[in-house]
Amino acid sequence: MDISVIVPLFNEDESIKELYEWIERVMSANNFSYEVIFVNDGSTDRSWDVISELSAEHENVKGIKFRRNYGKSPALYCGFKEAQGDVVITMDADLQDSPDEIPELYRMIKEDGYDLVSGYKMNRKEGDPLSKTIPTKLFNATARKVSGIHNLHDFNCGLKAYRQEVVKNIEVYGEMHRYIPYLAKNAGFDKIGEKPVHHQARQHGVSKFMGWNRFVNGYLDLITLWFLSSFGKKPMHVFGFLGSIMFFIGFLSAFFIGANKIYCLATGVPARLVTDSPYFYIALTMMMIGTQFFLAGFVGDLVSRSSQQRNDYQIEKTLRCVED
Repeated sequence: MDISVIVPLFNEDESIKELYEWIERVMSANNFSYEVIFVNDGSTDRSWDVISELSAEHENVKGIKFRRNYGKSPALYCGFKEAQGDVVITMDADLQDSPDEIPELYRMIKEDGYDLVSGYKMNRKEGDPLSKTIPTKLFNATARKVSGIHNLHDFNCGLKAYRQEVVKNIEVYGEMHRYIPYLAKNAGFDKIGEKPVHHQARQHGVSKFMGWNRFVNGYLDLITLWFLSSFGKKPMHVFGFLGSIMFFIGFLSAFFIGANKIYCLATGVPARLVTDSPYFYIALTMMMIGTQFFLAGFVGDLVSRSSQQRNDYQIEKTLRCVED
């Protein structure tokens, strides 16, 4: 199969049929063998009824129905598990992503050799308010800096293309769909490209992804992903280092305070009690926090060593000697 199109959706019954017909026209015009996987993320409208009708009429339409709303990342995860195409395309169901982009995305994967191609909605400002575009720009700038993927302008664009090996070797969970390029890079798929795509105005319903909380959650997820990718298998390296630095500074401070007290007693210079000095308590606190960080590193290492994925590494190819 050439292409699997995965469409996660929530309450998009008005646009599902129109989207499929558009995809069908594009696939037929390019002689692609394909499947369309609609993932119904707990919709409360007629979305599942529409998907069921399409599936009964077209053998290349598949559907996955969640019992409740879990979010976009779980929807993509389940869609990735079902995908059989050599190239996997993801797009939103609101008709803002154009299926006309599919042939070029497919070509970039198959001919140009990209592992992942992300869409870049260059004309996004025409359809979205400043309250959405400005935080988006700040978010993407931070994501580029942290991930090291400097050629992507829009990490959160729903229109993406993947080599099948990519979606089968990454785990999208929580709200990590924003960072799929980062997940792919951490899994060893580092040939990541970008394609400017047309961004259309929403024709039906309202956006399900408005609000500042998604940007707050996005930054928290980015910090989590950075830590896991950098220190997930070696937590002692970060916690032990921080703990050692804090303990050492606290110990030196306490030593200096004690040495100063002894010097004053030896020379007869009046000096207040060590416990009357605020620096004593600051030094003591730093030593305690340093010790806790150090212990956290030990606990993290124990958890990492007991994990079933502790030796889960991505192997692309294996060569073995042929015995006579």
